This record gives sequence, structure tokens and C-alpha cells, in this order.
Amino acid sequence: MSDVEKRLGQIARFGLFLLAMTVLALLPPLKAHSAPYAAMVIDARTGEVLHSRNADTRLHPASLTKMMTLYIAFEAIRNGEISLDSVVTITRQAANEPPSKLGLRAGQKIKLRYLIRAAAVKSANDAATAIGIAIEGSEAAFARRMNRTAKALGMSRTTFKNANGLTERGHLSTARDMTTLGRHLFFDYPEYYNLFSRITTDAGVRKVSNTNRRFLSSYRGADGIKTGYTNAAGFNLVASARRGSKRIIATVFGGVSTTSRNAKVAELLDLGFRRAPQRAAVNKPPRPAYGTDRGRIAPTRNLVRAVTTSLRPMARPDGNAPVLSEELLLAMAQDIETALAEAGTAPRTATLASVDPGVAPIARPGSTTLAAMDANILPQELEAPEVVTRISTSGGRLWGINVGSFNTRFEAERILLRTALNELGTLDEALRKVVKSRRGYEANFVGLSKDMAALACRRLEARAVQCTPIGPG
Repeated sequence: MSDVEKRLGQIARFGLFLLAMTVLALLPPLKAHSAPYAAMVIDARTGEVLHSRNADTRLHPASLTKMMTLYIAFEAIRNGEISLDSVVTITRQAANEPPSKLGLRAGQKIKLRYLIRAAAVKSANDAATAIGIAIEGSEAAFARRMNRTAKALGMSRTTFKNANGLTERGHLSTARDMTTLGRHLFFDYPEYYNLFSRITTDAGVRKVSNTNRRFLSSYRGADGIKTGYTNAAGFNLVASARRGSKRIIATVFGGVSTTSRNAKVAELLDLGFRRAPQRAAVNKPPRPAYGTDRGRIAPTRNLVRAVTTSLRPMARPDGNAPVLSEELLLAMAQDIETALAEAGTAPRTATLASVDPGVAPIARPGSTTLAAMDANILPQELEAPEVVTRISTSGGRLWGINVGSFNTRFEAERILLRTALNELGTLDEALRKVVKSRRGYEANFVGLSKDMAALACRRLEARAVQCTPIGPG
């Protein structure tokens, strides 16, 4: 080839390059791919919507799906279908799920409690699938139960296809529905809610870290709930935070990165705290109404297996528990045995369980009575400046809770007594104490650890009772 021909070839290639650049310059700019954005903010106490954007658009929920998987797991435990100590054999299907995962092997045996921790904290796909199969026998059957439960909770635009949230055709939800689910998790199962705030946890085979740890560590008052990410979904998060008497839940779908998503959720929570009233009556959401659908009842074989292998956990008292009148509460403070006998609510040898059917009976020698079982309920309570029980505040129990401020000491003492009877599970070892302040008479429980105080407040708030933790000093 001559030099002239080479030169002509170079000129031709350069001309084609210029032509290509000209064409590209004339084309409209390409947009970076991102999942659709949606958001929802509510006052968790009342359910009032404080902000929404595309809240009813059906989008990919990703691992927010595991909130429903865990909700059903908690429900199954409460029903006696399975227990925290039930040993689950990992199937090949669960073991083959893609990351994020715990790394379980087919045929491996592990307790349900560790699968729950891994799904809640690590967002492990293999653990979530194993939970669904353990409860319903197959992931398809579990997905049907997920959809029945979603319908019963009012999640009208949600369809689940699997237990872990991996992208699947038709597996869709909305920001509104996931916010609803987050609120139900808090109110319906407060005894498990602390799972979502753990920075790390023991998942049986190893220790795992929370996928939401950056947000939990950086946003004041944040204590949950769940992250989610897939290419189709983007970066999702349902977050809950508490400051003072306010609790806000914010949901974001379609974040472009963990950092920007967390920043947006923080902005939405701040908006919620600004817009929510300082005080609001707690409007607890109703439990799911399944109707004639089989939503919560497992096959008999599952129920028998669970009961024979492990004791069922103590259920927290629900809204159907009998409410004692103020007159009876006063009489109980003066002479609890006589009051119960005269009112006909219990024999003179009544146990604490007979007052609150949500509490399991406690075996005691002889004919133990209520007054003997709780020696702190004495006639002189109404005259003493402080009402206390038998427990010392030593041993690091320097925390307490406040359940209200009242105009008279009698009102404060009455509320303390009622609260103690209704929440024996968390306040049985607490000191009841009335303190005079500028606001009136403060009704306090003291002698608790920090964790005990937090748990007590969660349970009381779920019963629509005002509660504020009190730190040392």
C-alpha cells in the first residue's frame, strides 16, 4: 500500500469518527437508571399520615418483604404452631438462595430463634426461606399465607411471591402498605421489636451485623425497622424513631444509594417529628381480621409437635382482658382478698393469674393468696408518701419509667396499681413510687435496668398507656 493510500485511509477513519461524535451530540442525554421513588410518613401513635409521595404505587419491596415473614413467624409462635426452640432442617431450596445469606447448608439443623435473628438483622435470604418452609411446609404455601395476612392487615396493594423479597414477577408492594406493616410489627409484637435495633446478634452459626446499623447509629431515637435492596427496587427502608412521647415511622422506596436513602429517611423523620402533635392518644391498630380464611391456624400435626417439644411463650395481655373498676382497685389497695371475694371476681384464694388471664398461673405451696403473693399491696399504701415494693435498686437497676402526672397522690397510686397488675410480666420486680413535682404527682416505676425500662415502655405503649423512660439521676 502506498503512502497516499495510507493517508487517505486515515482521513476516512477520522471522518467516520467525527460523524459518530456529531450524531451522539444530537441525541437526547441518557438518564441514569434508578428505581421509582415513593415515600410515606406517619405518626405511629395514631396512624395519621404526615407526608406521602407515590405512596400507593406498586413497586418492588426487596427485603422489606422479610417484615411480613417475621410477622407471621411471631404469629405462629404465639399460636403454638412452632416455638423459638424448634429445630429447623434447612432444605436445598433455602440453602441455594443468593446473598445476602447466613451461609446455611442443605440438611443443616438450626433453631428457629437464630433464623429469625438472621432474617431481621442480617436480612439473610436463606434464613427467610427456611422460616417460611418450616411454618407452612413450602415457600408457595407460605406466600399464600403472607397474602392472606396482608389482606387482613389492610395491605390492599401488596402481593407476595416469596419469603425473602428477591425480585420476582408480580412480587410488589407500596410505601403505604409497608408503613402499615411496620406499625403492626411494633404494636402487635412489641416483645420482639428489639430485634430490629440490634447492631449485632448471635445467629447460631456466627455473629451477624445489622444492615441498618449506619442509620441506627446516626439518627437520634432510631430503633428499627428494616432495609431492602435489589437492582429492581433500589435502596428501600422502613424506619421508626422515638423522641419523647412521639414515635414516627417513615418509608422510602427507590433510593439511589445507602447514604442518600438514609439522608432522605432522616429528612422525612425530622418532618414527621415537626408535624406530629406533642401529645396524642394512642390509637392501636386492630389485630388482623382473617374471617373464614385460614390465616393463623396451623395443621393439627404442627400444633401437636410444637407443644410437645417446647413450652409456648407467655402471651402478652390483649385488649380483651377484663378492666377492673376504680372502686375495685381502691378496695384492692386496702384489702385485696376481701375485695375480690365480695366482688365475686375470684375466690379468696385467687391467684394473680385469675385477675389477669393473660398471665400464666404461678405454682405456690399451700393456699397462697394474692396478698401473700404481692406483699407490697397494703392498706397503708394510700397514706405513705412513696409506694414501693420489696426490690432494692441495687445491682445496676438505676432506670425507671413514668406513666403519667396526676393531680392527687391517690390518682397516681391507683394508676400504678392498675399498671402493675396489667403488666406483671415486665413490672413484677419494679418499685412503685409517687413523687411530688411542680406538675403534680408523678407515677413512677423504678429499680429497672435500661433494657427492662425500654421493654416495659414498649409493652405499655402497645396497650395505649403513656410511658417515658427515666435514666439514672
